[in-house]
Amino acid sequence: MPTIAPYAFDEFAMAAGFVRDQPAFAIADGTIRLPTAGNRTVQAHSGGLLAAVFDEANGRLVTGGEDGRVCATGVDGEARELASIGRKWVSAVAAGPRDAVAFASGRSAYVLSGGKVKELTHSRTVEGVALAPKGLRLAIARYDGASLFFPATDSPPTGLEWKGAHIGVAFSPDGRFLVTAMQENALHGWRLEDGKHMRMTGYPAKVKSWSWAAKGKFLATSGAPAAILWPFSGKDGPMNKAPLELGTRGDTMVTSVACHPAEDMLAIGYADGMILAARFADGREAVMRRGGEGAVTTMGWDKAGARLAFGAETGEAGIIDLAG
Repeated sequence: MPTIAPYAFDEFAMAAGFVRDQPAFAIADGTIRLPTAGNRTVQAHSGGLLAAVFDEANGRLVTGGEDGRVCATGVDGEARELASIGRKWVSAVAAGPRDAVAFASGRSAYVLSGGKVKELTHSRTVEGVALAPKGLRLAIARYDGASLFFPATDSPPTGLEWKGAHIGVAFSPDGRFLVTAMQENALHGWRLEDGKHMRMTGYPAKVKSWSWAAKGKFLATSGAPAAILWPFSGKDGPMNKAPLELGTRGDTMVTSVACHPAEDMLAIGYADGMILAARFADGREAVMRRGGEGAVTTMGWDKAGARLAFGAETGEAGIIDLAG
């Protein structure tokens, strides 16, 4: 049976995961908590923390805050400033290849690469940022679609249009597709080779959590009483294909998802604090956590896929060890 090491924080964890196998939690109050490293508290930001992402390739947790700073915290427990834009709030961050970092504030997106920061302005507010898995290519989510930039050049952006507010963006692991989360209860996507649209609708609630399966075979999402997994293994992605549904609970919404780093398995967090593991092949489920005081909002696996970090909206958090 899995065992749980529980934690309780004054505010909720915006991101839970591992920095080189060390559990780390990015807390809304601007701190990074490292409970197994002497229970250290790192003050990464003065004021609130607004965005966080685990940069697994470079062994760090990248965060942005109300203080206009972008910081990286490593296993040494030191928060190092990567960039600062003064009094502007950093509302989104992303990590990419070769230490590249992207972040957003207002109508500007920024790319930090090779020690230099480049600002890319837009006519609308930048709601989300993503860096392509190969090469330095930036995607931003905005009103009425997304835009693609090559920050190393001065070429104009490529626009991907779709009416509505797009609030999050992600590349598929192979770089062939771009997906946005929308303000309405839907996702939208484009096949980048030809700009062909992909509509992913039917959600009863907004998609607030998503996770790519190993090798990009599926995109798992929250926003329904089951985890919804859109197939991306074929040339056309999810176009004209039904999604896979896992962990169906008719009376409780899925609020967080995290695909296993190697196996065809998914951790599913619910509004009542329960966490299940479900297999893609046959839908078989195993209880990882029976419930809690609030909705699970973030989860992250360690590199080996043996431990799962999680955080809930109430400040509850923990590490689930599958080995028991």
